Amino acid sequence: MSDQLYDVIIVGAGPAGSYAACELVPAGCRVAVLEQKEAPGLDVCCTGIISPECFDSFGIGEEVVLARANSAGFFSPSGKHLRLQTERVQACIVDRPSFDRAIAARALSRGASYLFSCRVTDITIKKDKTEVQVLRNSTREILTARAVILASGFKPGLSRKLGLGEIKRFAIGAQAEVEARDIDEVEIYLGQQIAPGFFAWLVPTSPDKALAGLLAPSHARSHLEKFLLSPFCRGRIIRQRTKISQKAIPLGVLPRTCGNRLLVIGDAAGQVKPTTGGGIYFGHLGAKIACGVLKEALRADELTAARLSTYQGQWKAKMGREISLGCRARQVYARLSDRQIEGVFKMLDSGGIAEALLNSPDFSFDWHSRLILAGLKKSLTYPLQKARHLFPGEANS
Repeated sequence: MSDQLYDVIIVGAGPAGSYAACELVPAGCRVAVLEQKEAPGLDVCCTGIISPECFDSFGIGEEVVLARANSAGFFSPSGKHLRLQTERVQACIVDRPSFDRAIAARALSRGASYLFSCRVTDITIKKDKTEVQVLRNSTREILTARAVILASGFKPGLSRKLGLGEIKRFAIGAQAEVEARDIDEVEIYLGQQIAPGFFAWLVPTSPDKALAGLLAPSHARSHLEKFLLSPFCRGRIIRQRTKISQKAIPLGVLPRTCGNRLLVIGDAAGQVKPTTGGGIYFGHLGAKIACGVLKEALRADELTAARLSTYQGQWKAKMGREISLGCRARQVYARLSDRQIEGVFKMLDSGGIAEALLNSPDFSFDWHSRLILAGLKKSLTYPLQKARHLFPGEANS
């Protein structure tokens, strides 16, 4: 057992975990970040698309930004194209490996310790400390801390073992880097034959490279392989540059995200947008809230579940409605047939609904609930508007 007693051990060196380290160290906390991989940012399965506000909140340099986007193309199952564009930049496309490394470097510069190739096998919560059992370079060790933050991504086994419950519903993301041409903006492909219940994407990262990926409830790799051979990609994808990486993405929240001397943030807590599978921004918010609660609890030396439960209340007040409504919207979309998806495209295009939503105050890259509700309202009134156009005399009588 190590003689070092940390204030906080963070399990996971992704954006949420490293951001938490950045927040805690300046408050005088002794922090160790444990990462199973050999370095931050290895084998990530993520497009790296985040809002400018999200990027700015991490406080890292522009060198990790590959591009900024104010437009995207959406394709229906039959290939119908709907292009959406705004005057203002809506998204930053960051190089995820570099992004993760930059946040970790910031935490290291502030005084955090990082232990790589360090797999957590068990966590024991005791009255006066936590013991984290790890396997590091084929050697078993026990590290101790006053508190633990789980930022380990979606790993149901660990949360279940700690009595926090588990997130039972999830999707699988699959992605590969490809050599490509004629991909000038983010492209989103919808259709139950392409990505059942979800969508596929082509995201340009340079003039001749792109990320190709999709989400699916299962068999994501085979769906992606099929997509890369489809007419949408034929002649545009020259070759696959990397192997297909995969990642499980939670669809719902963990029943409990705190316990004695324990907090859970990021994907591990279910702090993910169910509509897109994006977790960087919500994970950042969760980390920020968790660190605020934990710093006060450490100062008071009161690390009980009751004291730390304010974290769960605060993050759910901030994000709970977004996640709940996003889950419902995704479930509705998953039940649509390709024919119904075509109908939605037609309505959005011919009804001017897409442009109206895009330019409305309800539009936000990070917050989708107001946009979902506004879209539902407009879709319900669309038939009436169409009737007024066809029968102006009767509509006004």
